[in-house]
Amino acid sequence: MKQGDLVVRKSYGGDVLFRVAAFAAEQAVLRGMDYRLLADAPVNDLQTVRNPDELGGTRQARIQANESLRRMSEERNRQTGRAGFTTALDDRRQPFFELPGKVLHLDGDANYLKKSMQVYGQLRVPAEGMHCHESQMPQMLQRMLHQFHPDIVVITGHDGVLKQREDLQQLSSYKNSLNFVQAVQVARDYERNRDSLVVVAGACQSHFEALLHAGANFASSPGRIMIHALDPVYVAVRAAFTPFRDTVNIADVIAHTISGRQGMGGIETMGRYRIGVPNLKTQASEQNVNIV
Repeated sequence: MKQGDLVVRKSYGGDVLFRVAAFAAEQAVLRGMDYRLLADAPVNDLQTVRNPDELGGTRQARIQANESLRRMSEERNRQTGRAGFTTALDDRRQPFFELPGKVLHLDGDANYLKKSMQVYGQLRVPAEGMHCHESQMPQMLQRMLHQFHPDIVVITGHDGVLKQREDLQQLSSYKNSLNFVQAVQVARDYERNRDSLVVVAGACQSHFEALLHAGANFASSPGRIMIHALDPVYVAVRAAFTPFRDTVNIADVIAHTISGRQGMGGIETMGRYRIGVPNLKTQASEQNVNIV
């Protein structure tokens, strides 16, 4: 067994697929492949996986993720195809352009960041992504907020409840929740208004209440359960495409996540989506005018 191998834990019945991140003595540090879980296990408890698609849990998680993405794509197509909500600008249907909320995504896992950026791109969400260790996120965010001026910030990576820690109200019982909380505090020092800057924070088993108290709009995990790698992305996308006059439908957002109400939660938040008229590109096409 070597670093980078795909493994499952025999003592847990092979419930979660991991990649070996490092070795320390007879222990291996593990990062979840589909779930944002950071764990460690004795090397002799690990079993190498050659074909991850043969694992029922992995296959089901990916089916659910694809289904959520399909629903959101269909919803985006319906939204783009109708202009009925433009009555604040004009009561007639006319070409318009979109200004979805801009996302700044910090991720403690490079592979998850790549997948997240692919989803943003597929759904046409303007997004900037940065991979850094969870402990570096407060400092990284402080610099990037002033550089990119986002509407939505996603602070995520890997987390988990430490072994033999029974007090789940203490941040010291979590692997990275304190780092996430400090990053959220940086975001709120930058912008206090929760509707002007929407913050989505946390990973598997993160301290939900502490993240909300620090200033997050949406966070994981109310039930201290594992969340899917793309759950924070789905929440950010929904905030990006909810009109600025409307509150994000929390129940509907959570319904689009894989982990559900035990995995993600949040507070009432205004959307960050705006439209404008006229759409100059459409007009130029209709009139054969070149826009330089």
